[in-house]
Amino acid sequence: MKAIGFKTSLPINENESFIEFEMPVPEPKGRDLLVKVKAISINPVDFKIRQNSAKNTVLEIPKVIGWDAVGTVEAVGEGVSLFKTGDEVYYAGDLTRSGSNAEYQLVDERIVGFKPGTLTYTEAAAMPLTALTAWESLYDRIRISVEKDKGKSILIIGGAGGVGSIAIQLARKISGLKVIATASRPETKDWCKAMGADVVVDHKSLVEEVRAAGLNEVDFILDFVDLNSYWDDLVELIKPQGHIVSITGSATPIALNKLKNKSVTFSWELMYTRSMYQTDDMEQQHHILNELTKLLDNGTLKSTLNQTLKGFTVENLKEAHRLLESGKTIGKVVIEY
Repeated sequence: MKAIGFKTSLPINENESFIEFEMPVPEPKGRDLLVKVKAISINPVDFKIRQNSAKNTVLEIPKVIGWDAVGTVEAVGEGVSLFKTGDEVYYAGDLTRSGSNAEYQLVDERIVGFKPGTLTYTEAAAMPLTALTAWESLYDRIRISVEKDKGKSILIIGGAGGVGSIAIQLARKISGLKVIATASRPETKDWCKAMGADVVVDHKSLVEEVRAAGLNEVDFILDFVDLNSYWDDLVELIKPQGHIVSITGSATPIALNKLKNKSVTFSWELMYTRSMYQTDDMEQQHHILNELTKLLDNGTLKSTLNQTLKGFTVENLKEAHRLLESGKTIGKVVIEY
């Protein structure tokens, strides 16, 4: 089968930042599905791993990355019980395994959902990683519920990105929260409003703009951009006994002591924790994806697809990475096979 990977970490404009090669079609065993990939989407994790996983070395076998895929189940392992051959599926994959930048991929059925029937392959491919991240941030980390939290406020840092775009929808349409999203360009502000944000503020003057919108403090904050850059603003804006969730990591220590007087809860979120550590509740991602499928199919949520590149080629994969690395993308970039 055709695959696209890399042997060393190079800038995306270098000739061999991605290379096409042939590899055997893998055979599913246990709870694995063999999926014939129809479309993939690109996320920041893709370019970060490309840039850092093969520094100062040349791999003997090219590394295949890629998370977010939609396709058809071609074969199943002997332990599979949730799917059958012919099912259309979507998923975000597993950081510890070969990725979706190939014609076929093995994936554990416990982190796979049934593709939304009303969406095209490209619309569906845009969703898994970001939707799982947003869902887990809201409902596994903060544990928001309509009964106790409807009408409360949430600040989403990076509203026009892939995760922010679906987090706005979930927070507003599913949980009934008042959503304040950050964006700085006219096109990103318009996108956030189209996703359902009640208020859009500029991250460059975050505290002032949130307060100008009539909110002295907010109940919840989701950081999808850069925790270090906004930490002091988040500390100031979070309500006493509020909750902050970040997906971005931190190159330098975070001053958690600044949250002490307010008794604020802080959580990290990594969507890959369940698959990386084979947690007891790993199958929860199967159920989350199926719940998202219902919400997408009934029109409650909409795909965050914003740009499609046609053809599984080195050129298109490079272009997708270039777009993500620019930091200017809105919504999701998808490659259709």
